[in-house]
Amino acid sequence: MPDKPDTWAWLSGLLQEHWPGLYAGLLAFCIALFRLMYDGGRLRRIATEAPLLGLMALAVSNAMPLIGVSPSMAPFFGGALGFIGVEGTRELAMRILKRRIGDDFESRQ
Repeated sequence: MPDKPDTWAWLSGLLQEHWPGLYAGLLAFCIALFRLMYDGGRLRRIATEAPLLGLMALAVSNAMPLIGVSPSMAPFFGGALGFIGVEGTRELAMRILKRRIGDDFESRQ
């Protein structure tokens, strides 16, 4: 691969274009990993929650332009997701959905 400069240029361009989202995912992963280790989490929880939060941060960072937020804010939201954790993020999302949809949402579950 060192003899193919086009491949390196393509990879560099791809990373540069998607860097905020990748950085957000990596930041969420690392913060969740260290937070769980600090709290004394078990290996199984660390191995599942940290990658899950990294993937959630990637998803959120790709949806940010749809709600009018600059993609350069993706690392902030990735760090926040990593700090809040899966359960906290789920509770926040459920609270927002219940407020938006109302009592109908609880009867659907």
